[in-house]
Amino acid sequence: MNQQGTLSQQVEAYHNWKKELIRQIGRYRLWLQDNNLFSDDVSTRIRHGLELLVEDELTIAFVGEYSRGKTELINALFFSEYGQRMLPSQAGRTTMCPTELFFDRSANQNHLLLLPIETRTGELSLQQLRKQPERWVKHELDERDPEVMREVLAEVARVKSVRPEEARRLGFDEDMLEHDRNNPGQVLVPAWRNAQISIRHPLFERGLRILDTPGLNALGSEPELTISMLPRAHAVIFVLSADTGVTASDLTIWKEHIDIEHADHRAGRFAVLNKIDVLWDDLQGEKHTEDAIERVREYTADHLGIRQHDVIPLSAKQGLISRVRQDEALFERSNIGRLEQLIIQRILMHKEQLITQSLINDLLGMLQNSQAAMQTRLDSLQEELAACSGTTMDKEVLARLADRAQKDYDFYYKKLITLRSSRRLMDSQGQQLKQLVAEKRFEDHAERIRQSMSKSWTTAGMNRAMDQFFELLESDLTNLLSEGHLAEKMVGAIYRRYNDDTRARHLEPIPLRAGRHVIAVRELRKKERRFRISPTNLLTEQSLLVRRFFNVIVGEARTLHARVQADVDRWPREALLPIMQYSMEQKQLLEHQIRRLRDMVRSDRDSRAERERLQNTISDLSRQLELADAMQRQIRKPAPTLIQQKVVNISGAL
Repeated sequence: MNQQGTLSQQVEAYHNWKKELIRQIGRYRLWLQDNNLFSDDVSTRIRHGLELLVEDELTIAFVGEYSRGKTELINALFFSEYGQRMLPSQAGRTTMCPTELFFDRSANQNHLLLLPIETRTGELSLQQLRKQPERWVKHELDERDPEVMREVLAEVARVKSVRPEEARRLGFDEDMLEHDRNNPGQVLVPAWRNAQISIRHPLFERGLRILDTPGLNALGSEPELTISMLPRAHAVIFVLSADTGVTASDLTIWKEHIDIEHADHRAGRFAVLNKIDVLWDDLQGEKHTEDAIERVREYTADHLGIRQHDVIPLSAKQGLISRVRQDEALFERSNIGRLEQLIIQRILMHKEQLITQSLINDLLGMLQNSQAAMQTRLDSLQEELAACSGTTMDKEVLARLADRAQKDYDFYYKKLITLRSSRRLMDSQGQQLKQLVAEKRFEDHAERIRQSMSKSWTTAGMNRAMDQFFELLESDLTNLLSEGHLAEKMVGAIYRRYNDDTRARHLEPIPLRAGRHVIAVRELRKKERRFRISPTNLLTEQSLLVRRFFNVIVGEARTLHARVQADVDRWPREALLPIMQYSMEQKQLLEHQIRRLRDMVRSDRDSRAERERLQNTISDLSRQLELADAMQRQIRKPAPTLIQQKVVNISGAL
């Protein structure tokens, strides 16, 4: 039996598809250079596309109450080749802190990073602490010694005994904590706030990132996890126990942390009914077992409000055992392969669609520009060849062609001057847009709200200050939307005039898309309202609530604001790029054509030699256009899961 299974194969296919796109982008860059069509603007655009592909990640969050088998499922999916449980998932050794599994490509090494729970009392958010490696405890992981590696990874389940008041200071609800039997009057809290496991695994090396979350108590006590990390996951796999179905605490997690309107989860939310082996009944037969599982599955789908085929019954324990023992029959019965197929068909396909919609469409637009310029050059060469078809060169025709090429050159030269002037105007517009979302402006808003919250004596006053923060942000972004709309109208007018003058109908402006940022801030405001009415925060003392608000909500707003700034900074430079590229390519090609035609008119070469030279040039240019067509075909090739979908229809596929 394949240790990695089809999930690994499909992620590898996805990775190879991206690698092929990177190769085609490299080919396109060389093709532009070979044909004297390369420019700094085009280089910037290509580099941006490459960064999107290289940095692409796919995040799947595993969520559920304690003892539902989340970590066992992760062991079965990703670590069976070690022949044992690598992450602590046996009874009494459960994951106590949010754990991220990935491969750190920059460090290029296996390691475990642990953030002490005491950092919760500080002023820094998780996001800020990630940039301070000295605050983390680091352990090396040697994959050549799985036993030692397993012992090191067991650290993520470690707890510590503290007084109840210390637990409250750390943000825990005392009533939901386990009491320390060895130290009466004390409670047990996680020793670590966050764990990051970098491990060289084929799937993690390909950009897969797993978020393993602890139970309800830890979810409620780490707002950054529920406000930022969970909602940003591409997909959520909600793990339940088949023998209990949806319990009250399961439903609380689902309603409060997963099935929420502001979550991203664009690739889907799915439920896993784990531990179906508990329902296996050898006395009453397979049919009785299947009926029992289907009843729990139907009940689960109904309670969670999702489709029944998005509920996958399986046994993580038996799936792990079957892979370790290479038992194909047990693997089939464990049903874990069905979850892998769901990840392939729904989650990977979503990532492929994102790349297709953004990068590929942009790349094809650039390639179309280049092909149009080269086709114009080929048409001109065909006319030159016609002028050399007789025994002597028709220098009058050649002179007319040279004059026409000169007029076209002058036209595009003037267009470039006009466009550079328009770009300066765009830079001026850009400065105005940047002022609306300047970093200092954001920090001034934040400091003003911090002071208001600190001085407030009532809950109502604190709430007003939080509301005011978002009113200030929304006001800035609404102004950005208004000013951006005016700038986009100006860009649209430039394109319409350009397309009318050049008859280049395929050229379209690059939009600012400021509206998505306004929507994002409004969604964050909804999160803030949920944060505000959380029982944990309602009972929190003022100084801790202020710190928590700034660590979580303002921190998230700062990340969002940085994305707005990046877009506003880039857009004025990129808005006119398609017509700048087209004009530059036409000008460069015409420059070569004029030089060649003038030389032909002045020379005394016979028409036969000139014909041969032109035919060779036409032949070479035709080959270049064929290369461009081949690149276009390669770039247009459908992604792996789309190809697979045409071959087989899998239950649950979109």
